[in-house]
Amino acid sequence: MAKAPAKERLAEAAFALFDERGYEQTTVDDIAARAGVGRTTFFRSFRSKEDVIFPDNDEILTAIRGRLSASTPQTALVAVSEAARLVLLHYLAEGSRASSRYALVSTVPALRARETASIQQYQRLFFGYIYEWMGGQLGSALRAELMANAVVTAHNHVLRRWLRGESDAPEAEFDAAMGEVLELFAGPRDTGGAAVLILRTSKDLRELAPRLQQLLT
Repeated sequence: MAKAPAKERLAEAAFALFDERGYEQTTVDDIAARAGVGRTTFFRSFRSKEDVIFPDNDEILTAIRGRLSASTPQTALVAVSEAARLVLLHYLAEGSRASSRYALVSTVPALRARETASIQQYQRLFFGYIYEWMGGQLGSALRAELMANAVVTAHNHVLRRWLRGESDAPEAEFDAAMGEVLELFAGPRDTGGAAVLILRTSKDLRELAPRLQQLLT
């Protein structure tokens, strides 16, 4: 049987050692020795010990950008949902390694900080896309940020339930969660068309007409 690639062997060795000795007590040399490779090979695969824990962040960001950039204004909300789903599917495909990472990150402050920084990267990416979709006006910045936060929060809620063993249908839960997010933010936007106004008043409409015209324009 052919040997697994060095990068995969290093990752397996690292997670095994982190479990046996703890993250802080495990060195790069320990990981390389357990994997049967040299220190140089380790640094050809990973920039640091921390990168073994989060090896695919750049690839996930690239996948999100690709999905969002392939959308149109009419399919923007579908693109946001599918881009977030790409992240979930990545973790689901990792299986037990994703669970091991979750357990490790929850106990090591430096890794929690790294995870938080990664989440903020996803959030900024969604914000930039949603902000442009909403028209890129100053008034839409808050709404775009709220929606980006909601997308990431919904994803993380479902993912963490699965990682804790509380969900055996994470994709279905994700669909339901994103449905709630999009229901909150997918209301009608101003498209420059006609406005319909329903008004109850005892005043003479001729007096109100100039003010109404000002409001509508």
